[in-house]
Amino acid sequence: MKKKKGPLILTGVLVILLIVYFGLSSWNKKQDKKEEKEIKKEHCNNEECNCKEAKEECTCNEECSCGDNKLEDKIKNLEEALLRSQAELINYKRRKDEETNRIIKYAEEDILKGFLPILDNFERAISMDDNNLEDEVSKFLEGFKLMYKQIKDLLEKFEVKEIDCLGKEFDPSLEQAVVVDHDETKESGVVTVVLQKGYMYKDRVLRTAMVKVNE
Repeated sequence: MKKKKGPLILTGVLVILLIVYFGLSSWNKKQDKKEEKEIKKEHCNNEECNCKEAKEECTCNEECSCGDNKLEDKIKNLEEALLRSQAELINYKRRKDEETNRIIKYAEEDILKGFLPILDNFERAISMDDNNLEDEVSKFLEGFKLMYKQIKDLLEKFEVKEIDCLGKEFDPSLEQAVVVDHDETKESGVVTVVLQKGYMYKDRVLRTAMVKVNE
């Protein structure tokens, strides 16, 4: 009987060790799950995850739903930034088109402005009284008149028109007052004399008129 007690004791010890081993393993697994749950809860409540749910219970799955919300916010921000960029591109293209059209519309402005002093000189020449001139000089004057008319016709083709201001109220956007007149027969602020003609190019002032304005 004494010989049989040794194996029985050894078997009992092994059974106890197995029970302790499996008990510890089960306890460790429970602890691991508990720690994992706590980590997920902290992840939901930290500053990087803008979760608005209650801090006591975070309904996070293995992939935190708060993280999904953050991703959706990033996508929304990117979409808004894309829309803003598209709007800026459209506005930039419109501004460039307007600038290009403006350049094309007034492309001849500087050239046409250069014709105005020539036109002034022709006007001074043809304003002479040809009745007292010799025949040969009168012929030159007739040639000047013809050239003057050709230049006027050319300017009109490019929509250059003379500013009509004589006898009208002074307009500082179209005229420049260089002399004050004192004519009691005319109203105050009226243009009495045009000293140098002004011209419009399409809807833009090519040259302001120099005028005398009644006080």
